Amino acid sequence: MRPFHLAFPITDIEATRHFYGTVLGCRIGRESPGKWIDFDLFGHQMSAHLRPEMPKDTASGAVDGDVVPIPHFGVILAMGDFLALVERLEADPETRWGLKPKLRFEGQAGEQRTMFIFDPSGNALEFKAFNDDAAIFAV
Repeated sequence: MRPFHLAFPITDIEATRHFYGTVLGCRIGRESPGKWIDFDLFGHQMSAHLRPEMPKDTASGAVDGDVVPIPHFGVILAMGDFLALVERLEADPETRWGLKPKLRFEGQAGEQRTMFIFDPSGNALEFKAFNDDAAIFAV
């Protein structure tokens, strides 16, 4: 599978650099100072573009009884990578949780570990993992 590319708005480049580069451990790619910066988010190209007056979206949805932020983006990780990221985020006192790590759809098709966090600009990210990748598109 080829990596995807996502351009998303941010309000502060240096806070974003710290969050994605240090907190999440993303490799930093190309950048245009004061305008945008690229990150390698688990093999995917994420381009953070400065939008100082970014509108705040407060929409939400419901999944398996939990309120989740809409829109959001993220990555499906291998279980070991997911658990390592959970440890990393739980150790950081500045992590802004949207939904703490949990097991969703327990005992059902599509059972998964999931969590939501917010970056410094308020963008919602979801990270999830499945014990069996065949469950990613389970019906």
